[in-house]
Amino acid sequence: MSKYKLLFVGAHPDDETFGVGGTLAKYALAGVSVYYACATRGEAGSVDAPLLVGHENIAELRWAELECASGILGLAGLYSLGYRDSGMSGSEDNHHPGALAAAPVEEVAERIVKIIRDIKPQVVVTFDPIGGYRHPDHIAVHRATVRAFQAAADPASYPQAGAPFQPDKLYFQVMSRKMLKIAVKALPLFGQDPRRFGRNRDIDLTALASVDFPVHAKVQLTKPARELQAKARACHISQVGAGRPRLSMMGLVSRLAGHRDSFMRAYPPPVNGRLEHDLFEGVE
Repeated sequence: MSKYKLLFVGAHPDDETFGVGGTLAKYALAGVSVYYACATRGEAGSVDAPLLVGHENIAELRWAELECASGILGLAGLYSLGYRDSGMSGSEDNHHPGALAAAPVEEVAERIVKIIRDIKPQVVVTFDPIGGYRHPDHIAVHRATVRAFQAAADPASYPQAGAPFQPDKLYFQVMSRKMLKIAVKALPLFGQDPRRFGRNRDIDLTALASVDFPVHAKVQLTKPARELQAKARACHISQVGAGRPRLSMMGLVSRLAGHRDSFMRAYPPPVNGRLEHDLFEGVE
């Protein structure tokens, strides 16, 4: 599959691992050139003070973690869109002048268009319309990526961003709501509140379980891919903590779903009733 290229557009250092890490590793192992365009450097995340030793700030630490994970996953390239982490909805970080969530969609889309035209991927992957768990940055990335995908082949759109190019397919990673509902019922048995999930206790799984998106593709994660994802997860020590890593939301759903990543196909329109098992299916 060395002739194929895949671009994942995400919001923060760790989205490439906790979200689609298994899929990215699987395709990289198969010879696909896999790239990650990361919108922010994760400045708004919380970090244990000892981890900052040797780093000027949180952004530098988290980008170093991203580079570590990207190397393990086998990514061919890493791009920065140059925005600041907006934090969760309602936080003070939402109002920072450099925050991604406050940036014009057209501005963000232009930066993504340039990357698309530079690397020419057949497949582009990003978040679903609610950004997985309603993070403002994830939603902003979704909107900008959709706009960029639509504009990349138009010579009149962002002419300064390079020669027009049309990727073949656009996918949104989606979580299995069935599995989320199981998680909502199971977490209290382990002493966890599903309404306050995650490292910062700011994710309401009960609300997410009520939103459903169609699944048009399921990628089975091979054992080597899962092992690489686990090693990459360890790179993000500031997010999983020392010792035994906390179980992330995406990690939890992945285990419940049987080590498969699920995707909604945004373009071309899906064929009713047809489930893909390869994101490059139909790509010549």
